[in-house]
Amino acid sequence: MKTPTGFPVSSWLALGFSLVVLTGCAGKGPTPYTQLASAPQLQTNTQKDADRTPYVYSASADWRSYSAMLIEPVAIYAGADHQFGDLEEADKRELAQYMATTFNQVMARRFSLSNPAGRGTLRLRLTLTGAETNTAVVSTFTRFDLVGLPYNAVQGVRGKEGLFMGSVSYSVEIYDAPSNRLLMAFVTKQHPNAMNVAATFGSLRAAKTGLDKGAEELLGRLR
Repeated sequence: MKTPTGFPVSSWLALGFSLVVLTGCAGKGPTPYTQLASAPQLQTNTQKDADRTPYVYSASADWRSYSAMLIEPVAIYAGADHQFGDLEEADKRELAQYMATTFNQVMARRFSLSNPAGRGTLRLRLTLTGAETNTAVVSTFTRFDLVGLPYNAVQGVRGKEGLFMGSVSYSVEIYDAPSNRLLMAFVTKQHPNAMNVAATFGSLRAAKTGLDKGAEELLGRLR
């Protein structure tokens, strides 16, 4: 017997069992990656966004005194504690390039993007540390079927990850460019809203949507 989607009932029952398991097994959050320059200074985040951004560092800084930013090329983390799983090298490079383009475009709305490390200039270092891809077909269907829809709807309201949906993990390190003093650092995991159907198409779409979201959030922190 098949459901209206064309999938056998037995397949959906198996999926339903998987959902029960998955509710207690959300994707792992980022770690204080040991090879980051800021790793010794990262501390456990005790704020409400700790589930997505579990490790942070913040020094006293008046962001309004900065009008320029030097953005380093995005690095792909190669430490043993990376969270890429079996992601292909080509996919890592694609995400790194997308990350560079996105953050440059978003930061340009607030800062003059500069090469000389003059007064009033920040230096932004971005490191891609992990990513998960969408699960083909199932990622989309679970936004509509009777098993996945309720779960994803609740996750969407809570701002949590959706079923079979990809994500991206990365670090942000911001320095005062002239003095090389670390002003802010954090590691974060970003993902689309659990009910964002458009983000389920294409293996890397969810991760890229997470980068879009992350760039906007960083801009908000620096205003």
